[in-house]
Amino acid sequence: MSLVSSAVGAGRFAPSPTGDLHVGNLRTAILAWLWARCTGRRFVMRLEDIDRVRSGSAERQLEDLQAIGLNWDGPVLIQTSRTKAHKDAIAVLMESGHVFECYCSRKDIRTAASAPHTPYGHYPGTCADLSESVRRSKRRELAALGRAPALRFRPPVSEWTVTDELHGNVTGPVDSFVIQRSDGAVAYNLAVVLDDAFQGVDQVLRGDDLLAQAPAQSALAHVLGIPQPTYVHVPLALNSDGVRLAKRDGAVTLPDLYALGWSVADVVEWIGTSISVRGARSLSDLSQALDYEALRTLELAPWIVEPPTDKNGAVQRA
Repeated sequence: MSLVSSAVGAGRFAPSPTGDLHVGNLRTAILAWLWARCTGRRFVMRLEDIDRVRSGSAERQLEDLQAIGLNWDGPVLIQTSRTKAHKDAIAVLMESGHVFECYCSRKDIRTAASAPHTPYGHYPGTCADLSESVRRSKRRELAALGRAPALRFRPPVSEWTVTDELHGNVTGPVDSFVIQRSDGAVAYNLAVVLDDAFQGVDQVLRGDDLLAQAPAQSALAHVLGIPQPTYVHVPLALNSDGVRLAKRDGAVTLPDLYALGWSVADVVEWIGTSISVRGARSLSDLSQALDYEALRTLELAPWIVEPPTDKNGAVQRA
């Protein structure tokens, strides 16, 4: 079973349709587009809808991306359209011995994960090496409660190294993350690896909050015979309190900014100042100002966003 596209390599933007995009999301999308285009790659779009979805969000997100001048190659991929491919890959992993059943509740995991030997946020390995007789007993217990076990990745190694354009070679622990939830739904960490391969994505640009997940995702790609991508983990946008930016932090979405009298060009200029480009009023301006070498010098500090309040639409200057 071939999991990899034969098309020319690509970068991508893959939002979850859970609400309107804020300027931090738009900044990441612009950086992904710039990085792909300046390295001669295609740029593809995917809507990661396997989890919570808010009605109308997907349409509004695509409209906002087009409004700021973003274009992409080919149709938008809807992640849930790939469920069969995801399930087929799980079968391959099970056959190769890279999956184990997990019977833990969330409380079980929280309690066990507090052990000092467990990397923060990682699964503590409770169910990884149970005997078959214990597994049968656990399955019966869950079945009596109307539940089924989740499926977790059994990694081939404890650590993996990825290459990141901004952070260099990064070696980190490989988590036994969920690949199929107890309700039968495919989990993000499996779907993202498979869908990137399907779309020919060999350059993954996303927020640096996901850097810690890259080693495990890359190890999974290796097990599935998928070429490992180059990563670009860019700094997040934070509010003035140093907390990840959210729509509740003021006028940070395009509709909110429009209501203050801002134009798309104003928004692009504001985002441009956050990546050390002044006066850029379009994506064309940004692409002319930022070549590959300039992008590789992107500051690693987060963008602290002070939402504008100027009702006359004056652009906030850095």
